[in-house]
Amino acid sequence: MASEETVIMEELQALQRKLGKKQSFEEAVSSISNLLRERYCSASPSLRKSIYAAVCRVATILQTRYTATGFWLAGLKLFKEAEKLVTDSMEKDHLKKCIARAHEHLNDIENEVPSSERRPESRYLFEGHLTVEPEPAPPAWLVAQNLLTTLAVAQDWTTNAESSQVRDGTDNRIENIRVADVPETVRELMNNLQEINGFLDLDNVIEASLQEIGAGPHRAPPASKEVVARLPVINLTEEVIARLGTETECAVCRENLVLNDKMQELPCKHLFHPPCLKPWLV
Repeated sequence: MASEETVIMEELQALQRKLGKKQSFEEAVSSISNLLRERYCSASPSLRKSIYAAVCRVATILQTRYTATGFWLAGLKLFKEAEKLVTDSMEKDHLKKCIARAHEHLNDIENEVPSSERRPESRYLFEGHLTVEPEPAPPAWLVAQNLLTTLAVAQDWTTNAESSQVRDGTDNRIENIRVADVPETVRELMNNLQEINGFLDLDNVIEASLQEIGAGPHRAPPASKEVVARLPVINLTEEVIARLGTETECAVCRENLVLNDKMQELPCKHLFHPPCLKPWLV
């Protein structure tokens, strides 16, 4: 029995890889649905978790990559089947959210503005694929981090441009940077900062990031891609989820964390799925 379930788990892993390709997405969803109906009720707790994780992966792929009506209808059918079978209250609530998002997406398609009246939309790469959705707004914490990088560069620029310097009574060096000395791009960024949505926690994010680079000489922090590459990957076990809290979510896609998710954590304590962050790395 154990060896049979191991084979099924390996099959689920292979099906999740197929979800990333348009030509095999619907076939993979159908196979996951068959395993759900035929195996879930008699499965061990670990196999149930694997089946549930595959269903959640379908939801994540749909929300980040695909808009085709057929794909979302297949996903909606799967979510409804899973919601009827799962017994865990948290899993059931999450699947209800997936069902609501699918209904919302399909309703938006029905009420979609004709392409002739639609404004041009930017597309971006996600896991090596060009999306069909507009590029989403970057997370607030990431924009804040990039702002700090830009300001650090501006500080070096003004120092090299012979910005004025004074000393106080205790001989501590104070740098006085004139507004006119700051590059136009930095001034524009700071002036327009309030126009960016979702910055309610900007002050906290900047403060946390400053603490990470606080002491020592002022210099531009390393590029986001290099920083993220060095962050450890966290496998979400039941113990980790219990420690983080059941309402903890990915800072990018805003999905609640589920068992066996792979996550990374920034110094400012924001958690995210590595694939979700890739479009924003510099």
